[in-house]
Amino acid sequence: MFRTEVQVPRSGLDLTLQHKVLTIGSCFADVIGSKLQQHKVDVQVNPFGTIFNPISVSMLLQAAAGRPYTFEEHLVQHNGIWYAYDLHSSLSSTSKEELLQSIQQRLHQTGEQLKNASLLIVTLGTAIAYRLQDSGKVVANCHKLPAANFKRVLLTMEEMSAAFEQMLTQLKQVNPSLKILLTVSPVRHIKESIEMNSVSKASLRLLCHQLQVAHPQVLYFPAYEIMMDDLRDYRYYKEDMLHPTPLAEAYIWQKFVEAYYTADFRQFIGKWEKIQRAVSHRPFHPHTEAHQKFLRNTLQQLQAMEQQYNIDVSSETEALQNQLLP
Repeated sequence: MFRTEVQVPRSGLDLTLQHKVLTIGSCFADVIGSKLQQHKVDVQVNPFGTIFNPISVSMLLQAAAGRPYTFEEHLVQHNGIWYAYDLHSSLSSTSKEELLQSIQQRLHQTGEQLKNASLLIVTLGTAIAYRLQDSGKVVANCHKLPAANFKRVLLTMEEMSAAFEQMLTQLKQVNPSLKILLTVSPVRHIKESIEMNSVSKASLRLLCHQLQVAHPQVLYFPAYEIMMDDLRDYRYYKEDMLHPTPLAEAYIWQKFVEAYYTADFRQFIGKWEKIQRAVSHRPFHPHTEAHQKFLRNTLQQLQAMEQQYNIDVSSETEALQNQLLP
């Protein structure tokens, strides 16, 4: 055997399609969230955009859970566009009022999801953060403003731990049964240098370990270890040699599902992926009777899955019906 497989034990959560999920953090939160979304799980994916550092993640979750925070005090205008230092640049607007309204809407939606979710997935990207020179505030994004406006820092274990302890306390008040799954992003931040990336990832991994030991509702999924030790070959990386390939993402996704979801859900995945392939199929001769029969059979399978699993298949149904001949 020419690899070291990372074994992820069953967690006992036994999640199903009916369990709500929220993901937040680095781009790996997008990957897992999108996979869940594709498989009909009720999931809210990175509602504040990609957020890399633990302090910003913690603050946003607390704000969504009801802790007072004045976002208006932390807006900045650059080249005619309004940005929030606490959010990703994708959440921006030419209007300050529209941006604030959008932020409040995201906070409300995230707060509702937190109240009803069974699982919160937090993916930490880096312990290296940027503070505003004039206030010392940690920002989630510099929005391409002059580097002189910021100071690069390595967040300490004490401040990261304190932020997460405060966050966990508040989340427990909002949703006592919520499980928090921590992960460390396998994407390396080499712009900070290889050496500092190692220090950063080690700090995040230690933070996750300490929180997991101290809190029974906190779990850890070894996405970082799977990528670094199990899939250590560069063939599992995209051309930038930093981000996992779709094959690597699929492998990590499989490990995730096996650890946290029921056997019924895993069976559903196989059926649903077959349906997805059928819906996306584009034949050379769409008007033949053979293809029309294929469409009708697929529609019947969709209706059966809708009834069996209580899922919304309206978009897939519409896509197939649009191909049927009158």
